[in-house]
Amino acid sequence: MSLGITEILLILVVALLLFGGKRIPEIARALGRASYEYKKAKNIIKDEANELKDAIENTVEKPEEFDPSKDTERPQN
Repeated sequence: MSLGITEILLILVVALLLFGGKRIPEIARALGRASYEYKKAKNIIKDEANELKDAIENTVEKPEEFDPSKDTERPQN
């Protein structure tokens, strides 16, 4: 589902009628700023999550492989 030329023109005409010619650039700038801030915050959160994941991976010891010959907890018969 995509917008054709006529739908885009209709949306622009309605926006022009609702907001007027002077307000549209202000609205566009505000939307641009909001989009920039959203992307910036998303990248900050992603970076912090990756740092946390790396810190957790570095502190957790990797389990050693099980060697049955070194199993000392089973009683010998």
